[in-house]
This record gives sequence, C-alpha cells and structure tokens, in this order.
Amino acid sequence: MRDLSSILPLVETAGPFNEVPEEYDPHDSLLSLATTKILVIGAGGLGCEILKNLALTGFKDIHVIDMDTIELSNLNRQFLFRPEDIGKSKAEVAARAIIARIGDDNLKITPYFGKIQDKPREYYRQFSVVISGLDSIEARRWINATLMALVDEETLVPLIDGGTEGLRGQSRVILPTISSCFECSLDLLSPKVTYPVCTIANTPRLPEHCIEWANQLQWPRHFPDRKFDADNPDDVDWMYQMAKTRADEFKIEGVTRSLTLGVVKNIIPAIASTNAVIAASCCNEAFKFVTNSNPLLNNYMMYSGDESIFTYTYPYAKKDNCPVCGNMPKWVKAERWWTLDQFIEELSTKQEVQMTRPSLTTSSRYLYLSNPEELEKLTRTNLSKKLSDLLAPGEEIVVTDPKLPISMKVLVEFVGSEVDPEFINK
Repeated sequence: MRDLSSILPLVETAGPFNEVPEEYDPHDSLLSLATTKILVIGAGGLGCEILKNLALTGFKDIHVIDMDTIELSNLNRQFLFRPEDIGKSKAEVAARAIIARIGDDNLKITPYFGKIQDKPREYYRQFSVVISGLDSIEARRWINATLMALVDEETLVPLIDGGTEGLRGQSRVILPTISSCFECSLDLLSPKVTYPVCTIANTPRLPEHCIEWANQLQWPRHFPDRKFDADNPDDVDWMYQMAKTRADEFKIEGVTRSLTLGVVKNIIPAIASTNAVIAASCCNEAFKFVTNSNPLLNNYMMYSGDESIFTYTYPYAKKDNCPVCGNMPKWVKAERWWTLDQFIEELSTKQEVQMTRPSLTTSSRYLYLSNPEELEKLTRTNLSKKLSDLLAPGEEIVVTDPKLPISMKVLVEFVGSEVDPEFINK
C-alpha cells in the first residue's frame, strides 16, 4: 500500500473549523478514503490534474469518463499524454498513466470511453462524490440535473464542479436540493461568440468574420467530403490563407495563423497552472467531504490570476425559478406582435436558458415539438402564429430540450404593440 504519511496529519485530528469534532474518528476517515467510489468526468486539462491529485491523496477507487481522443494540441498542458498516444481514448490512457506512475496495487482506476449520457441514471448512484472537469456547458448541465434527480432518503451525491478560462477559474460544491446548483448560475458563464451568416458572407468587419467565412462557407465548397483537421498543418495553412485573402480584400487587419486556429476550433484559452490551481481546490473539497475532517466550501470560489492573484469565496444563492432546483416559473418578456418562432429564437439566445432545440407545451396544447419528426411536422404551423393568440392569459409554458433532462416553466409578460414596428414605419 502506498505511504500515506503526508495525509495522516490531516486526518488524525479534526480541523479547527470542524462542526462536529466530538464525533470525528480518524480511522473512519482513512477507511472512507480507501473505500469511497469517486467519479471524475473529463480527462482533459483539468481532469488529468484531478486524477493525479485524487490518487496521491489516498483515494483508491476512482472512475473516469471522457468521450474524446487525444490530439496533438492537448500535449502542452495534459501532462499524462505523449505523442504516441494521439488518437487514443483520453480516459483509458490517463488511467493507465496514473496507475503506472504511482505503482500502488490497491489503486483502481476504471475508465469509460464515451459520453456521460451513455450511462443510465442509476449508474451515478454508486458514487459518493462526482467531480466535473468539463468545458462543455451542456454536459455540466446534464450531470447537474441527473444528480439532482437521484436525491431521495438514501442518496445525495455532491457535484464538485471546476472550470478554467485562461488565467481565471472557479470551483464550487453543489449539494443537490441543499445548495444552489449549476443551472442557477448559467448567467455567470461567458456567452459563446457567434457571427451572423449575412455579415460573414457580405459585410465582414472583423478578422473573425473572415476566418468564419473561410471555415463555414469556403471549406465545405472546396472540400465537401472532408472534415477540417486542426492538427493538419496543410489544412490550417489553407484556412489561414483563405481568410487572409478575404481580409485583404476588405482591408481588415489582424488575421493571423494562431487566431485562425483559435476561431476554427473554438478554443477556450487553457493554461496548465490555472488548471492545477482549480483541480487542487476541487480535490481538497472531495477530500474534506469524504474524510469529514473540515467543513466544505460554501459554496463558490472564484480565482483570478490575470491581475495579480485574487480569490473570492461566497455562498451563491439558489434561484427560486431555477428549472432544476427551484419550483417557481421564469418570467420572460415578449413583444405582442411576436410569432411563436420569434419567441423561441429570443428564448434560445438568453444566457440563462441556453437551449438549442427547445420544445414548448402548455397544459392544454403542444405549441411546438422539435422532435420526433412526425410531431415536429404537426406543430410546425404554429411557428408562424402570434404567441399571444396561442396562449391564454397567465398560461404557463413548459420548455424542454432533447439534450437536457430538465423542464423549464415560463410565464410570458407581453409588452409593446400588436404590430411589428418595422411594418408601421413602412
């Protein structure tokens, strides 16, 4: 068994802020470390650090899920991977690397190469803690809602969520039904930058417009049967030159090879040191929860390293209208002249909603169902009708998305005129 001498001082006595020091038992803490099942979601920049930390902190039964394979661009910060691993499963390679490096016969790391959505809800009930090291907002929302749905008299699985962006990061502890959940804080996340197709095609003003023109419009036209490969230098050079030519035509400066790669891959800036800081925070919280040696983070920690070093911890409050942990509907303003289609477009762009293919129903009718195809055809005619004509006064709308296990309750506040102002001006 691996030497735990560095851990023993932390568990031999309860910490100074332990809320129940008279009930603390160090033997139980060590036993919990050795027997607790813990799940790590994501084996990328954060996940590699989290796996390493958990194994060195005394956890013996670790599971890891990741759907991605290793790419060349991962190697600068995902330290468990080597050039010969390119193309292989991140979860499987990371598990083998940790086990080989630590050399502990009692350590078991079980990898799964696939999506978290592949596993049934009951799969997650076996874990005492879930740590998320994901950069996908959709996946983080999914696991948050799934763990919330598991809560009963015998099961409460905490979610420890970490995220980084450049020199900034955050970690949080989510106790389902007790603390605020991930869905409560969607409005804190940086919105994904998108560019209108009409601007890209006709009136580019930014270097990013030129790059997206090359990516969205020109690559499919020149290479209809081949996907762009960001790890292929020839592909990147072609994309850069095409974007540069477009930029020169419109006298736009700033198109570089690195910017081209960043825009095309939608890269979130990642720095190994920031990953290490946030992973350490997440693993400390898992250690405290399992050993009961110190109280947990309450419940949100922000880290900023771009201007000196700054951390701030505060209890992020639950939202009554959260579709996962709340029970109140969300109020949304809508122009009286809007069609259902315009309302759905507005709803989809809201930072606190972020649904890509929403379906809308009321207690009395289907407004629009995005799937299956047969029901989509049946409800498609409603898209051109006025929303105000489809709803009774005060009627509640239930909004769902096929990729998310949540339902959002919405009440509409109608404002403005019954007629499109552009039509009046004409």
